[in-house]
Amino acid sequence: MEILRTENLVKTYGKGDNIVYAVNDVSLSVEQGEFVSIVGASGSGKSTLLHIIGGVDRATSGKVFINNNDITSLSPDKLAIFRRRQVGIVYQFYNLIPILTVEENITLPCDLDKVNVDKERLEYILDLFGIKERRNNLPNQLSGGQQQKASIARAIINNPALLLADEPTGNLDSKSTEDIMDILKKSNKELKQTIVMITHNLEIAKTADRIITVKDGKICEEVR
Repeated sequence: MEILRTENLVKTYGKGDNIVYAVNDVSLSVEQGEFVSIVGASGSGKSTLLHIIGGVDRATSGKVFINNNDITSLSPDKLAIFRRRQVGIVYQFYNLIPILTVEENITLPCDLDKVNVDKERLEYILDLFGIKERRNNLPNQLSGGQQQKASIARAIINNPALLLADEPTGNLDSKSTEDIMDILKKSNKELKQTIVMITHNLEIAKTADRIITVKDGKICEEVR
């Protein structure tokens, strides 16, 4: 089952002779349960593409479908609600709320959406990610790897259709990087979470089911 489809996505900056194509006619498809890496050099357009897919940025033209919903046609308010419910996003810097505990950070999307926390899912994720004993700690009491685990847990607590990870290991040492990639693989295999990950590290990218290479805003290669 197709969970994500983009059609002829274009994102430009500037006009006339000064126009720059950050994303240039990108069409791709991701199946439910798939783990896809998008790689490319700095400035290749991979992060811009991810932000458009996640509804954080708007395309100049083209369409994005998530669960057959055309998110490019949604109003800003409806897009914000859809993104909160259907798209989890993890960044290089963890973006945890410093005054909230690990558990409060993880369940924040439920609070914002005014829905009950799935306690069984919460306990399973805390245990799977190895942070159950840290649930009452504040972010500044955690290592970088533990903070990123909490960030990923927060992104998937509502069982979103899609998890987008933008350089999720870019701020971590090698041991923490291994831990986070293990967590992402567990999320994909055990929680059946569909993942699209941006990385510049080819070795990390190879852990995915498929690698899409972006250059000058275009897809130039796909490898399974």
